[in-house]
Amino acid sequence: MRKILLLISLAKRGALGKMTPVTVRELAGELGTSPQTVLRLLREMEKEGLLRRESRGKRTLVEVTAEGARFLEELCEEITEAISGGVIIGEVVSGLGEGAYYVKLYAPLIREYLGFDPYPGTLNVRVLFPKTVFDALCNVRPVILPGFVKDGRTFGDVKAYRVRIDGVEGAIVIPSRTVHPPKIAEVIAPINLRERLGLKDGDRVRLEVVRE
Repeated sequence: MRKILLLISLAKRGALGKMTPVTVRELAGELGTSPQTVLRLLREMEKEGLLRRESRGKRTLVEVTAEGARFLEELCEEITEAISGGVIIGEVVSGLGEGAYYVKLYAPLIREYLGFDPYPGTLNVRVLFPKTVFDALCNVRPVILPGFVKDGRTFGDVKAYRVRIDGVEGAIVIPSRTVHPPKIAEVIAPINLRERLGLKDGDRVRLEVVRE
C-alpha cells in the first residue's frame, strides 16, 4: 500500500515521465513514515522498474517510468470498476410535497413503461456517494416516460432509471424540468418505501441501479 501511495504522490508532483526533485522528508511526512522507509521503498520500486532515481549533490530526482504510469492506469481502471458498479449511497430527506401529484399524473406511463403501479409519492434521497445523481447514472440507459398535454398544460419527458432498494424494485425519476439539485434522487416504487422499510429523515439507504 505504501508503494502505491508513494507512486501516486510522485505522479501528483509532476514526476510522470520527467525527472523531478523531491524531498525524502516531505514524502515521509505524506506517508506517515520515516525517511529511511521512503528510501527503502524508492530503491525497491527502482528495481521493479516503476521509477528512475538520481542523486545530484543533496538533491534527489525521481521519474515515474512508463511501466509505473501503466501500473497507475491499471489501478485507476480497477478502482473505477469497483466503485462505479451502479450503487448509490444516500440519506433520506423530506421532499417538497409535490411528488404525489406528479406520480399520479404519470401513473399510466409508469405502469406502461416500468411495469408497476406506483405508490403516490416519492422517496427523496440526498446522494452521499457518488458526488451527484448523474455521476451514478451516466452510463445507464434510461426508460423515457414521454411527455403529454393535459388540460392545456404541457408535461415534459421523464427519465426513469430502474433501481432496487432492500430488494424492492423501483426507479429514480428525473423530470426534464426538475427543481431538485443533482444531489437529490427521487425514487418511486409500487409501495410506500418509508413505511415498508421503516425509514425516517437522516436514515442511510443503498440504491442498486438495475441495468437493462
